[in-house]
Amino acid sequence: MTENSSITDKGSTYQAIAGILISKFQVSESALSPQTLLTELGIDSLSLMEFVFAVEDAFNIRIPEERLDPREAGIDLQKLANVIDEFILSTKK
Repeated sequence: MTENSSITDKGSTYQAIAGILISKFQVSESALSPQTLLTELGIDSLSLMEFVFAVEDAFNIRIPEERLDPREAGIDLQKLANVIDEFILSTKK
């Protein structure tokens, strides 16, 4: 079983992302929803990049910055999850 499948077997991509925020970045579960903007998480720019690296490591992927720049305004957790899902699907082709 690959690391990608072990993450997705445990639940949705969004749930995996939320789990990383809760366990590694001490973000309160009550502060999270699919519509939560990355900029609303209360983490600084360095931590934001560390979060992106943690997500990439969890899914064993590297998302090109042109597909997702976490510093870009308006990116919510659901969009991040969608980009990850689309990227994983595109690499399986």
